Amino acid sequence: MERNKLAYFTAIENQGGVVVRETPKFDLDLYIQNYKGRTRWERLYHIGRTSVPLCVDALKAAVQEAKSGSDVMRYKYAVDSLRQVAPDEPEALLDQDWIDTKNKEIRNTTEHLQAELQGYKNNLIKESIRMGHEDLGKHYEAIGDLETAMDSYWKMRPDVSSADQLADIGKLLIRIAIERHDWKTVSNHLSKHVNAANDSDPKAKALRTYSKIANGIASLGQERYREAAFSFVWASADVPPSVYDKIASPNDVAIYGGLLALATMDRNELQTNLLDNDSFREFLQREPHIRRAITQFVNGRYAACIEILESYRPDYLLDIYLQKHVHKLYADIRTKSIVQYLKPFSCVRLETMQKAFNGPGPSIEDELFMMIREGKLNARIDSINKSILPISVDSRQKMQSATLERFGNYEKQALDRIRRMNIIAADLEVKGTGKTAAMNPIQGGMAVDDSAAVA
Repeated sequence: MERNKLAYFTAIENQGGVVVRETPKFDLDLYIQNYKGRTRWERLYHIGRTSVPLCVDALKAAVQEAKSGSDVMRYKYAVDSLRQVAPDEPEALLDQDWIDTKNKEIRNTTEHLQAELQGYKNNLIKESIRMGHEDLGKHYEAIGDLETAMDSYWKMRPDVSSADQLADIGKLLIRIAIERHDWKTVSNHLSKHVNAANDSDPKAKALRTYSKIANGIASLGQERYREAAFSFVWASADVPPSVYDKIASPNDVAIYGGLLALATMDRNELQTNLLDNDSFREFLQREPHIRRAITQFVNGRYAACIEILESYRPDYLLDIYLQKHVHKLYADIRTKSIVQYLKPFSCVRLETMQKAFNGPGPSIEDELFMMIREGKLNARIDSINKSILPISVDSRQKMQSATLERFGNYEKQALDRIRRMNIIAADLEVKGTGKTAAMNPIQGGMAVDDSAAVA
C-alpha cells in the first residue's frame, strides 16, 4: 500500500497538486458530520487526493457517500482513486450492478419528472410549474448535471408568487454556482436575490447570514480577502447551521473569517470586529486556536500568533476553498507581524528578529531584504552591524509639507475669486461651457469663457 501511495501522490505533485504529509488535527468522521449535500463528497474526495495519512479513509468514505446518492461519475472517480492507493480494499472494486441499476433509475426519474412538468405547463398551473422545475433541477443536481440544474432553477423565476420564493431560487442558484466554483455568478445572484434581506425577521436573518457566508466564499475565491473577511465576520451565529451546511460549517466561518481578518485588518479592527463582536465570538468558540492567534496578534505577540497558525497549516491545506490561498494569507500575516514588530524600535538586531520569527533555520535577512525591495517594509539593513533600522517619517516635515500644500490651494482659490470679481465688474458675461468666447448682442458686453480661470 505504501508503494501505491507514493506513486499516487508523486503523480499528483507532478501535476501541480498539493500533497500534505503531516497528520491533521481534526477527526475525519467528526469533520464531515458538519456538512450536508454534495459538498460532503467533494470535501472527502479533496482530502483523499491531498492528505497522505487520511487518503484511504477519506476515499473509502467518498465511495460510500457517492453510493448513497445518484451521481455515478463521482462514484467512478472515488473508486478509481482508491484503487490506485489501496487496490485490496473492498470499496476499490467497481460495483457494475449498482451503476447499471442507478443509471436505469436516473433515466426513469428524468422521464417521469419531464412528463410531469409538461402536464403542469399544459394545465397552466403556475405554482405547479414552478415546483416541477424545482424538482427537475434538484434531480439534475443530484446526478451531477449542474448546468442543466441551474437552467431548471432559473426557469422557476417567471412563476414565483412571493419574495420568499424568489429568495429560495437565489439560494439554489448560488449553491450550484459555488459547487462549480463560478464566483462571479455567485456575486451576481447575491445582488439580485438576497441583498434585500432584513434582520428583523428570522427568515430574513437566516437569508442574510446565508448571503454573508456565500459572498465570503466567492470573495475568497476571487482573492478579495478584506471583503471576504467582513462577510464572514458579520455572519450571525444565532442562525442554525442547517441553513448553510450545504456550503460551509460554523467552524469554517471561524477559520475563514479569522485568517482573512489577520491578513487584512489592523490591531484595532481585529479587536473591534472580531474580539468585541459577540456574534463572531460564538463562532470562534468552535475554533479556540484561531481566537488565541487573534488575541496574540492584538496584544503584540506576533511570533506566538504565527506559531499557532503554522501548527494548523496542514488542516487548512485540506480545505476545498482555503487551500489555494493558505500560502498567500500566511505570507501576508507574517509580513504584517514583522512590520508591526519593528514599529516601536529605531534599531533591531537581526539575531533578535531571527529568534522572534524564524528560530533555528534560514536567516531572516533575505526575507527582510525582499520585503524592503517590494516596498512592504520601510527600513534599511545594516549588514556590518547585523541590524535593521526602520525608517521613520519625520512628523515635523510631514506637517510642514501639508501646511504648505494647504496654503498653495488657498492662494489659488483666492486668485480665482479675485479674477471672477474683476470679470463681473467689467460687465463681462461669465460662461463655464469651455467654448470659444463670443459677443453677447443682448447685453452689449463681451462673453468670456472663464471655465479655466474660475474654480
